[in-house]
Amino acid sequence: MSAQNPPIPGRLLVCPTPIGNLEDITLRVLRALAEADVLACEDTRRTGALLARHGISAARLLSYHERNEAPRARELVARMLAGHTVALVSDAGMPVLSDPGFQLVRACLVAEIPVEVLPGPSAVPVALVASGLPVARWCFVGFLPRKRGQRERMLRDAPDTLIAFESPKRLPATLALLAEIDPQRPVAVCRELTKLHEEVLRAGAAELAERYAAHPPKGEIVLVIAPAESPRAAPAISCGSEPSPRGPERAPRASRADRG
Repeated sequence: MSAQNPPIPGRLLVCPTPIGNLEDITLRVLRALAEADVLACEDTRRTGALLARHGISAARLLSYHERNEAPRARELVARMLAGHTVALVSDAGMPVLSDPGFQLVRACLVAEIPVEVLPGPSAVPVALVASGLPVARWCFVGFLPRKRGQRERMLRDAPDTLIAFESPKRLPATLALLAEIDPQRPVAVCRELTKLHEEVLRAGAAELAERYAAHPPKGEIVLVIAPAESPRAAPAISCGSEPSPRGPERAPRASRADRG
């Protein structure tokens, strides 16, 4: 191809995948997975199972995870500059959000490669709505800090509804810490969302701390925590907001409820 006719750049398709139930995927994402030249996968085995479930034969699957993100991003950008379409998928939910993908998106923007983000599943809004806590203003912080002091400041000072991922092993300690700060603080523990054993428990921090101290949980956890009643200072975290006709409000004391 002559210098006067350079290759037409390809594009990056950011494709959210089901967080549990494999039927929770859009027709648009299925088409993208089938038509892309390359699928950049956090785990090729997980993506392969998803493709098999929906009868899709993908062109090529390449691993793209936190340990090879930088070199693989350079390789994928080169492919897109040569005209290929790359679909980015993580194991579950929206790529980039607490999953690999940020370096690839940034590299595409620098190289002026089109980036198209397809809407789809994410545990964050599912847990927020299921919690029954205020949605007018909320903050998603990814995984809570490992250091107790940092975690305590974040929990104590949160001015908005706080959404965080937490490991089953750390959940009892996090709830115990929150109970020290505010025993009556409304909390929802969302476990295994959209899966067979989905469960959402809603109660005060002290009640949930006692429950999980006696019965440590299993599976993937999303914590939703009501705003602090009198936050001393807004934490340095990004906030998402949703318009509400009533505006921000303090959650009423929530009762515990199971959702099967």
